[in-house]
Amino acid sequence: MKRVLSIIVIITSWLSISFFSVNAFAQWYESTGHASIKNNDISGAKSAAIKDAITQALVFSGARVTSMQTLVDGVLMQDQLKIKSHGEIQKIEMISEDRRSDQLAITLRLDIFPQQEHCPASQFNKFVAITQTQLVNREQAMMGQIFDIDKATSESLYKTLNKSAMNAKPTAYFNFPIRVGEFFNQQYDYSNALLEEIATRSNSQYVLLSQMVDISNSDKLNSDYAFWQDETYQRSYKVDFALFDGTTYERLWQKSYRSQAIWPFEKTEIIDVFSEKFWGSDYGKSIEEINQTASYDLQAAMACLETQGKILHIENDKLIINLGKAHGLEKGQLLSIAHHNYLTDAAGNKMPHLITTLNTVQVNQVYQQSAVAVSVNQQPLPNIQINDVVQLINVEP
Repeated sequence: MKRVLSIIVIITSWLSISFFSVNAFAQWYESTGHASIKNNDISGAKSAAIKDAITQALVFSGARVTSMQTLVDGVLMQDQLKIKSHGEIQKIEMISEDRRSDQLAITLRLDIFPQQEHCPASQFNKFVAITQTQLVNREQAMMGQIFDIDKATSESLYKTLNKSAMNAKPTAYFNFPIRVGEFFNQQYDYSNALLEEIATRSNSQYVLLSQMVDISNSDKLNSDYAFWQDETYQRSYKVDFALFDGTTYERLWQKSYRSQAIWPFEKTEIIDVFSEKFWGSDYGKSIEEINQTASYDLQAAMACLETQGKILHIENDKLIINLGKAHGLEKGQLLSIAHHNYLTDAAGNKMPHLITTLNTVQVNQVYQQSAVAVSVNQQPLPNIQINDVVQLINVEP
């Protein structure tokens, strides 16, 4: 018999859907959460896998829960998932639990009330380029000679996002070092050209930039008199993230994360940041935990963002666009076309602005990363240019 896991959900005051009403309209979602078993802590891995499964189901369903307190067989107590929600969870059933080596996978079935505010954009996938983080103070990497930690942590975040079943899909762009400092300073005097280049080369609408601002080590934790003990240090980790739209160049989301963990290696030992030895250490695990939290936050921030594409080729009444099956596009999908424009405010700042034209096209051929669309009235499309924006027209059921 399947176990029913109890769950208490605290919904924000503006939620008007009643927990005890409209039961007929509740929907079931199935999701699988994954976690690593660390130091033989099966209970902790189970909690992490359950949290991962719950979070994926919430975001995938369109729910975005601000504050959630869960009790799962006495394992998760006072656990807070910082995801906003327009829906509620009535109950959870555990479908399966699978352990392979040090990996644990738990599949749950959740009864979720649909959100009151419909988010049509959530049915389409959005691609985000995961760029290489910038190591701000490279001298802090001296201990352990971990100068490639920028590449390794960016790759780890990409893998974390890639395992998710939610609709923010990562594209790997972490092999290219880029300068991101101006994107995080107070003036935000950054280069639109860099965002456009990254978005174009990775075929992604969104661009995630990051900078690692602190990986410094503290003084040695153990005493010099305890000569029989290995040297142990505490090491910091602080990273800043910012999400940009590669089409409008707007900054859409920004957040910083900080942690500290034991650096268990000898001070002079050279550490391979791509090795299991590094990622199995307390310090490597703390970075993985931050990447997992950042993944949750990013998915929630992108859940209701629009999926847009660009025109790659024009031939009379026919267009080739850079959206396809991978984005959730289907034959028959209607698209509108918009031009780029900018408005200038009183202070001289340029603000992105899209001018939607009267042209409507319909998809008649779909490939994995591209599609062919034709004018709905089979007439030539006036004043349309390559790189103009195509927007999905959501048809309400």
